[in-house]
Amino acid sequence: MLHVYPGSGVARPLVAGLFVASCLLSIVSWYTTWRGMALYLASWFALLASVGVQLSLVLVAWLIGFTRARRGLLIAVYTITATVSVAFSYVSLHTWFSAQARPAAVERSLYDVLHDASGRAQGLLAAAVAEGRKHILALDEMTAAEKSHGYISRAQDADPYLAAVREAVAREAHTYSSAYREGTGEGLRYTAFDRYAKLARQSLADLDAAQAGLSSFSSQLKPLDPSEKQIRAFRQVYDTIPWSEVERTLHAARFERPAVPAYSDFLDRTATGQEDLMLAFQELLGSPNSRNLFALSLAAFIDILVFLLAYAAGPYFFGAPDQRWLAAGAALDSTDAQVFARDLLRKLTPSAQAMARVEEPALTPGEKQFCLLLAAKGLAVTQTAEDGRLAFLLDQDIHERLVESLATQRLPLRAASQRAAAGA
Repeated sequence: MLHVYPGSGVARPLVAGLFVASCLLSIVSWYTTWRGMALYLASWFALLASVGVQLSLVLVAWLIGFTRARRGLLIAVYTITATVSVAFSYVSLHTWFSAQARPAAVERSLYDVLHDASGRAQGLLAAAVAEGRKHILALDEMTAAEKSHGYISRAQDADPYLAAVREAVAREAHTYSSAYREGTGEGLRYTAFDRYAKLARQSLADLDAAQAGLSSFSSQLKPLDPSEKQIRAFRQVYDTIPWSEVERTLHAARFERPAVPAYSDFLDRTATGQEDLMLAFQELLGSPNSRNLFALSLAAFIDILVFLLAYAAGPYFFGAPDQRWLAAGAALDSTDAQVFARDLLRKLTPSAQAMARVEEPALTPGEKQFCLLLAAKGLAVTQTAEDGRLAFLLDQDIHERLVESLATQRLPLRAASQRAAAGA
């Protein structure tokens, strides 16, 4: 505990500085707590609640610093109040940090996700385009072969797409009348193969257009574009991709399509203060990042400093216990505390152990009570001389503080000294 006597000229401004520092930090803590509460509560209610919370923090810290009564209860009250203050301060700091850094981080993250999805989609389209060109070439050859030789629909094919075309032409041929016999020439089977070749070219054109649109999107995509803009642009391109044609061309009944990111997963701007509050706690309790941990650490650090500074500065206003004992002893003797300390020091003599020693018969009632309290608190010990007289041996720190209390003479001490000089 920091002990400060009225005459301690060096410690007095230092403790006053601690008090000012605790007040400044309390204002910072109040402001962050108020901003955090204002995200969820009405402005006037948040203002009153934050002022009450901050006053409780400072006053309870002062009480813990200078009183021993119900200290456990005071610590419990401070812990609960500090938890509320830190929680809302964290929300305020997190919201402020998020407004500065979160949008860019989210937008860059979304850019990476879209770039990856676009790359996978381009890979699928490129494979489908290459396979589609093979199909067109094969269908052209099959059309020419049907004209030259016929009976092409009866043959088997290793390519599933081309095999399906042969089967479709064969089934279609069964619906013809017997007048349209199978063979060479530009018959109905030739026309069917030619039609499927035209459909394959149209499908290839759609794939080429989708691939060109995806390439254009990738070239225009920017890391710092708003999330909504990035997702909307990707969705427009994604919806033009003929996925059914890709599946049929690649002979894949099922394959994993690149997913369109959900905007809720890449929210770069919030709509309300309550959304900011919920988002701050969701990130902290879910997957905290450096921003969450830094905001929480800073909020806790401010309140810890407020407690330590207020705890140290409290005795400055209310006095340390031994200072209050000194003032009470002076009141018993109807004198000033500094005059009381001077008179007590004049009675001190060195003991055999080089400690400050005062005999009990020489003490006034107030000095006797002061020494008894020091002995009860372990700051002085009693000693019995050979003649049976009781003496007190004062602790070195107590002796030092008594001497330091006279370093700056206040008016009562100067007046008493002047009266003593005039009487001499």
